[in-house]
Amino acid sequence: MSIPVVDVWGQVSPKARSSFPPAPEPHDEWSLVGGTAWIYYSPLNRRQLVRPVILSDGFSGGSSNLDQLWHGLEENGDYRFISELHATGRDVIILGYDDRTASIVNNADTAIECIRRAIGERVGRAKLAVGGFSMGGLVTRCALARMEHDPSMPDHETSLYFSYDTPHQGAWFPIALQAFTHYATDKWGDSPGVGPLLRQLSGLLNSPAARQMARWHIEKVGATPTQSPERVAFLKKLDELGGWPRSVRKIGVANGVATGNGNGVKPAATAVRCDGGTLHDTWLKTQAQGDQVVARLQQTDDAATSVRTSGLPDIDGAPGGLFTVPSPAGDTGSFGLAAALMALLGNTLDQDVISTSCFIPSISAVDAGDIGDQKALYRPVTPADSALDAMLCAGRNEGHTSMTEELGAWIVNEIVACG
Repeated sequence: MSIPVVDVWGQVSPKARSSFPPAPEPHDEWSLVGGTAWIYYSPLNRRQLVRPVILSDGFSGGSSNLDQLWHGLEENGDYRFISELHATGRDVIILGYDDRTASIVNNADTAIECIRRAIGERVGRAKLAVGGFSMGGLVTRCALARMEHDPSMPDHETSLYFSYDTPHQGAWFPIALQAFTHYATDKWGDSPGVGPLLRQLSGLLNSPAARQMARWHIEKVGATPTQSPERVAFLKKLDELGGWPRSVRKIGVANGVATGNGNGVKPAATAVRCDGGTLHDTWLKTQAQGDQVVARLQQTDDAATSVRTSGLPDIDGAPGGLFTVPSPAGDTGSFGLAAALMALLGNTLDQDVISTSCFIPSISAVDAGDIGDQKALYRPVTPADSALDAMLCAGRNEGHTSMTEELGAWIVNEIVACG
């Protein structure tokens, strides 16, 4: 599997990669309110901004990391996205944020400033291409829609909007994982070593951006999984802006398949179980339909806590972009993250951990249906189903924001076709 552009867990993962090879020095760098833009001119344009393409970072902890973004975009082992854009005469603007967990609406302000700066710095009158990876697609979607909706703002002068495995219909953070994270933080959040990691992860899941993206969210153990008030407000705001930018061609890709074939994760399976010094018979299950106990959490010598869900679909196994797939670099996936935390807490894991699961269902990435609908999740996706003008789903269910030739080359061709 290719290296992802956006690593969801980032440095809050116990096995996070500590560093990446340095990116080439940008030709220019813009300090923006709430973020930074790194500019790489095409060799064909003599260090002038002629045909700007803005690539927005997505959701993770802390601030954007240029080295990591460059690695995912260019040194992923499959497709050199930046080089291919450069070869067509496009200048690349990598847009990062000071806080990737901040409200999508707030980071959209940073994207708007970046778009305006690109228009001001541009030589000639070529239209922009603007989009992003994961949450970055929502940020830029919101930014372009707001620029069209607000008469006090200038024309965004953009011909193409693109998204890359973006949760247009919401993201899936397993309820069992959310519950375990909050439970462990309540119990051991003040412990040396593992405590800060638990607090950061719980904070990440409860951050404004996560609440806005998550189709089902719980802020603490025992809460009922539902859309958070922050998500409801965000969707209302997006609707007030018209939902989408109207004067652009809208395209998007999914790291999941269009066939309706799932990723092989079975519903109601035990994803991870442990026993040991701090936890007794603690387990998390994959999501199933109907009423279900998705987690049993028990601190040693304490009463057990059961976590229940009702009315959710079999979404862990749905077609779509997967949580970061386990690799020699130490990536943990979704339930694999819980397994790593259980081990850090001094427990022994059962074998056969189900490490990863669906994160962005295909129908969410191409806005082709409600991810709360079991039938829609597993139904083949056609272009007619999508709110986008053009879409492409991957040939297999692969890691979220994995940069592949299949998806990357299609986007490059679409950008060129739009002039």
